Amino acid sequence: MHRDTRAFARQVEERRLDEKIKPVEGFDATPTDKSTSEFQESALFFHRYPRPGKLEIQATKPLGNQRDLALAYSPGVAAPCLAIRDDPDSAADYTARGNLVGVVSNGSAVLGLGNIGALASKPVMEGKAVLFKKFANIDVFDIEVNAGTVDSMVSVIGSLEPTFGGINLEDIKAPECFEVEQQLRDKLDIPVFHDDQHGTAIIVAAAILNGLELAGKEIARAKIVTAGAGAAALACLNLLVELGAKRENIWVHDLEGLVYEGRETLMDCWKETFAQKSTKRDLAESIPEADVFLGLSAAGVLKPEMLEKMAERPLIMALANPTPEIMPDAARKARPDAMICTGRSDFPNQVNNVLCFPYIFRGALDCGARTINEKMKMAAVEAIAELAREEPSEVAARAYSGEPPTFGPDYLIPSPFDPRLILRIAPAVAKAAAESGVAKRPIADMEGYLDQLTRFVYRSGLIMKPLFSAAKAARKKRVVFSEGEDERVLRAAQVLIEEGIAEPILIGRPAVIESRLERFGLKIRPGSDFSVTNPEDDPRFREYVDLYFSLVGRLGVIPEAARTIVRTNPTVIGALSLKRGEADAMICGVEGRYDHHLRDVAQIVGKCEGALDFSAMSLLISQRGATFFADTYVSLNPTAEEVAETTVMAAREIRRFGITPRAALVSHSDFGSRHSDSSAKMRRAIQLVRELDPELEADGEMHGDSAISEALRQRVMPTSTLRGEANLLVFPNLDAANITLGVLKSMMDSLHVGPILLGSAMPAHILSPSVTSRGVVNMATLAVVEASIPA
Repeated sequence: MHRDTRAFARQVEERRLDEKIKPVEGFDATPTDKSTSEFQESALFFHRYPRPGKLEIQATKPLGNQRDLALAYSPGVAAPCLAIRDDPDSAADYTARGNLVGVVSNGSAVLGLGNIGALASKPVMEGKAVLFKKFANIDVFDIEVNAGTVDSMVSVIGSLEPTFGGINLEDIKAPECFEVEQQLRDKLDIPVFHDDQHGTAIIVAAAILNGLELAGKEIARAKIVTAGAGAAALACLNLLVELGAKRENIWVHDLEGLVYEGRETLMDCWKETFAQKSTKRDLAESIPEADVFLGLSAAGVLKPEMLEKMAERPLIMALANPTPEIMPDAARKARPDAMICTGRSDFPNQVNNVLCFPYIFRGALDCGARTINEKMKMAAVEAIAELAREEPSEVAARAYSGEPPTFGPDYLIPSPFDPRLILRIAPAVAKAAAESGVAKRPIADMEGYLDQLTRFVYRSGLIMKPLFSAAKAARKKRVVFSEGEDERVLRAAQVLIEEGIAEPILIGRPAVIESRLERFGLKIRPGSDFSVTNPEDDPRFREYVDLYFSLVGRLGVIPEAARTIVRTNPTVIGALSLKRGEADAMICGVEGRYDHHLRDVAQIVGKCEGALDFSAMSLLISQRGATFFADTYVSLNPTAEEVAETTVMAAREIRRFGITPRAALVSHSDFGSRHSDSSAKMRRAIQLVRELDPELEADGEMHGDSAISEALRQRVMPTSTLRGEANLLVFPNLDAANITLGVLKSMMDSLHVGPILLGSAMPAHILSPSVTSRGVVNMATLAVVEASIPA
């Protein structure tokens, strides 16, 4: 499935002449009017092509033969059916129920669209489903029901309990949503969670806690004024009361004005809880000296002149969508000291439910919670609030344009794309469920559970785990980073320091490094946490120049050029540091051309003894697992001897990951089916591989599909020495390897680790400009292991 919206836009343009997609009346897709029509077309195309909708069902068990079918259906299903009959809780062991949530709506209150009906709400519910999967790896069936009354909704939804591990109610209008949720919670033995209420409430509460902390105020004394008294607003207020807010300090307003004692119009038992004994009637009368304004109502409700009457350092939560109760620029003009949250992604402090609902369900499902209670919700609030106070991760920083935010008035809550959300919220919720007695399967090994979640967040976690363990166990090695001023390197350095993996040496200007650490909100500091090599003022400069000239003086580099290069080329500086023993490993290539970096490494560090040439291996981690590719970056057209050497070196490197290498030398020829110089080279190479490493499971030359499918390979070559699926693909030339790597990386949405430089005399790796900070961490960890356990 396509993932790049720009690609969708291009496809829309290509199809425009052939098929005009009908615009949607009354559709307001974006915060601004610019290109709204084009956005509508892109959105419609996105949902229609390459196949309608956003979801599909995939089998998790093989169905490749008659026995598989017998196990999957009849007669094999009888065994788990009887086991579940005898022990209903075992359904979590034998079915997908323990990781399956029902997203249920009747379409009566779809955000921004109103009562559009059950069928029209289906795209929204599918969207909610993919968010569950993307952010928490939770499977979802979206259920749209034609049920307009409380009784009919409870009857339909309640009958679905055997199917799901939890129910997420969505876009059901108030006040019916309150009664539906309460009746279902009383009736069902699984979590029922109305996200429009509680998801919003949890994030709002986290933002208010942090905002009040910054303002130096206590929640028990804070005056809170609301505009809006629907499901979300009342849920927010109830949760704030649980956190310490006083009902007498809460002033609620709806279409009829203040909710006061004795009012009869538009009242219900949920509003009545917050009725004030007062003669005030409208928002303007209530707002003076308010510490918090909470808006879940309509555009323009909060006027600048009202803001001027609020207390010092007020918190403005204008959450109406798409246009808030007051626009942030107008609020900032009226009150420069205000802290402002909206529901929009184009302003800081976006209150977005995706911040919490996937992770609350993740924690609830994993401990078998019977419900989601107040303690679990408060645990989520505290986890979100605490995370905002930490320095932002690289992924969170990339979600913002300009400089990444740090905790303060413009960063009260984390970015929805912060990968640490699941690591903080899910364990906190699971722990609270156990402590409050609603967990059927309390998590005994919380450290192991956190490790499991970490592997989901960083898909490299499982593959990299042996290397991280080895690196932490070894005496910390010094890793020199040539591009020490780069944000990704700075973020990686902090991780390496905090996890005790390495001692970073950053090449860069100290003033620039200091300012960027401050800008990115990173806590590490030069001198105390890591070392800095200043290329503009290094006391070792003359020594470096002498060593460099001794290595390249007969390669066309004159003394004057050597001095300039050592002063200006950070890769040369890093390589010289490694050569002189002042570092144990080197990382470069975050900026610039690969071949230029390789030239410098080759001239200074050199090849390991006996190596014919350098080569590079790349690792792709996808849902299929780990697959290694060689040579992806160095040799344009290697000889058979070089291919064999690359294969053996790559296999040796793979073993560092705790993985048994299984190599396939791929070709356009399948075991002699075609004759060419290329196929002959690969035949010769496999013979050499067997001589160099007799223990390595390898075969070739073969087609790519033969390498992946043992069944196909057995048809062609039953006596193949390769068993199972190859995890190391060795290519005949650079074109084949690099193109295959790039295509598969994009098509399979894979995580790339590498490139891993093979054949270097000392641990040195040249990355690519597309690398993330996590990729830098991975490669630095590998370099530490190489430095600790020489090949």
